[in-house]
Amino acid sequence: MALLGCASAAWYFTVLGLRDMPAGPGTMGLEFGGFLATWTLMMAAMMLPALAPLTTIYLRSIRSTPSAIVRAGRTAALVIGYLVAWALFGTAAFVAALLASQLATAAPMVAPWVGAGVVAAAGAYQLTPLKDYCLRQCRSPISFLLHTSNYRGPFRDVRVGIYHGVYCIGCCWGLMVVLTAVGLSNLAWMVIIAVTVLLEKTWSQGRTVSKIVGAALIVFAVLVPANPALLPGLYAAAPM
Repeated sequence: MALLGCASAAWYFTVLGLRDMPAGPGTMGLEFGGFLATWTLMMAAMMLPALAPLTTIYLRSIRSTPSAIVRAGRTAALVIGYLVAWALFGTAAFVAALLASQLATAAPMVAPWVGAGVVAAAGAYQLTPLKDYCLRQCRSPISFLLHTSNYRGPFRDVRVGIYHGVYCIGCCWGLMVVLTAVGLSNLAWMVIIAVTVLLEKTWSQGRTVSKIVGAALIVFAVLVPANPALLPGLYAAAPM
């Protein structure tokens, strides 16, 4: 429940900060530090609900710890490690957003084709064995925790979170590339991607959802060259 509460709070502050910001190219008008902070908040909103199964089993695995405060602290350390992994990935997102903005401004006729290729590639990744492998790690927290049970030291829980975060990035990076293409401040697409991630990781038909979303992205990509505004993150609208 605490995890879902954190996700709800992250959604609240994300919506509060982005609701009046039109989706468009660039880094949401933020410098690197501000971008990373905002990106991490967005990832907390979008990704933490799908982390609930892992944290539930993790709490069971450390139930022998007598102190409830220590158990809560260890779980918090896992979540922090998980978000650290996504914050590091935010560096790549920042660079991608800058490049998308430059492309939209310097080559507006080329940008839709590049965007279509990127979205199609993200859709195709949804259909690959590597996506399936990473998704299996996210969907099987017990085997994951067995693998990390030998971690020791004061930062072991942070390491577990980072380790899981790396697999989660391997599973979801294509969806985050799509978010960059449609505009990082695009709240509607944030919700779509968050629901997709939640279903992929927690629903019994999650792998099927992954395939359907991949096919849908490829179809969407085909429509982009004739409709550049479908990708606001690569579309610099003419000034009024």
